[in-house]
This record gives sequence, structure tokens and C-alpha cells, in this order.
Amino acid sequence: MGIVPVSLRRAFLLLVLGLGPIPDADAAERLALVVGMAEYRHIPALRNTVHDARRLSETLSGIGFDVTTLIDAPQAELRDALDDFAFRSETADLALIYFAGHGVEVQGENFLIPVDAAVRSNRDIQQQSVSLKDMLAAVDRARKMRIVILDSCRDNPFGDVIAAPAEPQAIGDAATRGGGGLAQPSPDRGTLVAFAARDGQVALDGDGDNSPFALALADRLAEPGVEISLMFRQVRDEVLAATRNQQEPHTYGSLPGLPYYIAGAPEQRAEVAVDDLRVAWSALRQEQAAQLAKLAADGDPRAMLGLAYIRLNPHSDAYAPAEAAALLGDAAAAGSPEAMHELARLYESGNGVEQDETKALALFEQAADLGFADAINDLGFLHYQGGLGLRRDPQRALEYFERAADLRQPQAMFNFAALIDDGLVPGMGPEQAAAHLYRALRAGSSTVLTLMAEQPTMFKRDTRRALQAELARNGFYQGALDGDIGPGSLKALRVAYGFEEETGR
Repeated sequence: MGIVPVSLRRAFLLLVLGLGPIPDADAAERLALVVGMAEYRHIPALRNTVHDARRLSETLSGIGFDVTTLIDAPQAELRDALDDFAFRSETADLALIYFAGHGVEVQGENFLIPVDAAVRSNRDIQQQSVSLKDMLAAVDRARKMRIVILDSCRDNPFGDVIAAPAEPQAIGDAATRGGGGLAQPSPDRGTLVAFAARDGQVALDGDGDNSPFALALADRLAEPGVEISLMFRQVRDEVLAATRNQQEPHTYGSLPGLPYYIAGAPEQRAEVAVDDLRVAWSALRQEQAAQLAKLAADGDPRAMLGLAYIRLNPHSDAYAPAEAAALLGDAAAAGSPEAMHELARLYESGNGVEQDETKALALFEQAADLGFADAINDLGFLHYQGGLGLRRDPQRALEYFERAADLRQPQAMFNFAALIDDGLVPGMGPEQAAAHLYRALRAGSSTVLTLMAEQPTMFKRDTRRALQAELARNGFYQGALDGDIGPGSLKALRVAYGFEEETGR
């Protein structure tokens, strides 16, 4: 959005310096937690879930994932694994959970059953199981992609023990779907949930050691150079063919609008691992670009967005900004806040459309209302500077910056920490500034690393001391809380960023 006035130069130093990302060569880029439950103690055992989990674990390990595998785990072990995975996934590009086992719906919420569950009522399910919400929380802070795959759409194993009550009752006694299947989830934007069978349907075990879904998933995951959204579409088609249209896998939620390749050599993945999404999407292979176009024609907003980025690349033969604007308009009409944000930028600059500041501002605000952090952060700059016809309003700008920071937008977290450190945010001090710096670091902000190494005194000593305390609380730092950013503090910052995996946590 441009450079803010000198009074906030320090707070928005990121824009001035144009700091590039620090390479993540030592970080665990892709993490997976694979769970297989078969030998249930109090309900019928399952035949092939452990085989499915082991096959997926081997596949993911073979394509470079750091995999944790749990087999027949009781609830306490499963919860501990989720807690550890949630912490580690903060520094991963992609966090993926795969669960094969019994799963049931209770009052619209999905629960995954550990092997030690002893269920006599719906309340027991809620207390002795792990919910889909728990799994979504465990992947929530991964930096680029968040995926939960449930191969657990099987028949209700509890029968009449948890039959629906005759009268409406509290949530603890809610009805469980008796016909099998799981409820349709509503994951947050940027997170994908994949079901082995569409909500309300029951998945098939197949005739061999592995289910049709697990076979297709393992097969497609290992295929190099396939963009992630196209990969899940191929899994669906393969399962439909294998089951003669009796089982249709389905995905819910939405992936962020950057292309991502699960399998392939590091140099292949690097082709799209660039900040400029126009360049990243332009690297898509020709046959996959054709598949993307078909998805866009079928109304898929992410496919429209990807095609629009290709059309916006001035170095591509496909450069056609007017076509990009039309695609973004269709995706925005379908509810994509990222498309709204990109279309706002086109109206702001007049690229592919007639310049219109009123339309640009309206689109920024629509995207912000839907919780799109980049749009919220941009509105902060617009309100501070008075852009797009807005009157300058620093207090309103602070509110936007805080909202974007709460949504873990890395630039906003760093900038808001600097604003707090400058004493410009009423009621907040060094502890809050340090918390935002720490969260920005964990979210992948290389700015924190660079500035603490090169210009640590740009933050006050109390803030630096509070940052050391934050690092210590999370097991990264054991030195003195003195505010001096020396070798020990810098090492802790690097470990917290994700360059090394071992911590004292």
C-alpha cells in the first residue's frame, strides 16, 4: 500500500527495507500425524484401518514428510500427540492429519473414537473421544497449508446404546446419526477437510487389506508434480471408479490461493515456492493448467483465482489482465475473499479495469468483513494514510492492524508489536509487544530474526527482555532475562523460527 509517514517509520520498517524471507532449509516443511485405530476394546474392531494408516505413513515418509504414526492409541496418548503436533506445526509449511478408525456424529459435531472408549451414552462419546475441532486446532497454525483427512465414515458402532432421545435434551445427550457417516464440517478458510465418503455416507472397506480411499490417496499423494487441489480431485475420481460410484470422497473448506505440490523433488516444489503468486501459478504444467481451467468453468473459486494469477503475470504469454479481472469477479461473486482483495488492487491501480477507488475500497472492505487478513492489514494502512478517499484516522488504523495481527498476518504482527513498543497502543506494554513478536516469528516472519540480529535496539530493553521470557516459556531459551540479544538469544530465536527441531519443551 506504500510507505507510511516518518512518525511510524520504525513500526513499518518491513515495508521500507523490503526484507526477503530467510530460507527454511533446516525447518520441517511438511508434518503429518497418521492415526490408525482397529483393535477397539469395547466396540467392534475394524479390519483394515491399521493397514491403511501404515500405508499412508510409508507414502508420506517416502515423499519427505516428517511423520508421526499412532496405532491403536488410547485417548490420552492421542491427545498428547495432538498437542505436540499443534506446537510443531506452527513452523511447518503444511500440516496434515490422517485418521482411520471409528467416527460418529453427535449433534452435528464429528468425533473420532480412540480404542479405549467405553461408551454408554452420547455424553461418553464427547468426553472419551477427540473431535474434528480438536484436529483442526492442531493444524491451524501451519504457515501455508492445513489438511485433515478422515477415513472414518463407517457404520455407527454403538447401535441402540446411543439412540436418539425421545425429547430434545442438552448437548451432552445429543443424538448420534444412526445410519452411519459423518456430519458436514465447516473448517476455517485456508483449511481443507477431506472425507473418505461424502457427509452422511458410509465408506467401503474394499476386498483387500486397504480401503479404496486409502489406496487412491496413497497412489495420488506419491505422484510428483500434481497441484494439491487437482490431486484431491483425482482421488475422488479413482474411488468413484473403484467402487462403481458407490462411494464419493468429498472435500470441505478451502485451500489458500497459492499453488502447492505435495510430492516432487525440492527443486520442483521451489518452482512455485515464490512470493509472487503470478509467477507461482504460471509454473503450472500445461496439462494441469487445462484441468484448472475445467475446474474454473465448473465454478471452483480457487481455480478461478489460480487462472487469474496466470493472466496477471506480465512475463507470461497468457498475460491478459482484463480476463484476470473477469475471473476474479466471478470468484469474488462466489464468495472468495482473496479474489475480492486481488480485484480491489486491480481497481486501485486500473490494471485490466477502469480505475475506480470507490469500487476498490468496497472490495477491500468486503474481503475484510470475511476475515481476510491481508485486506484487513491493507485497510489499516489506508486509514492511517487517508488513501482511497478515506480521511486519515490513526485510531481506526490501529484497530485494523490489531485485527490483522490477531489473525496471524505476519507483517501485521510485527508492525503491531512495534506500535506497542512505541507506546501507541493504550493498555498494552512490553509483554504484549513480545507476544506479537513471538507469534510473528512462529508464523514465519523473517523480519524478527533479521532485525534482532542486526538492529536489536530498535525495540526497547523491556520488550527484548519480555521476548526472552516468551522464548523461555516455550522451551527455546535458558539464559538470563536481561534484554541483551546475544548468541544465546539469537540461537533461541532461530530455533523458535523453525531452523532446528530440538527444544526443551
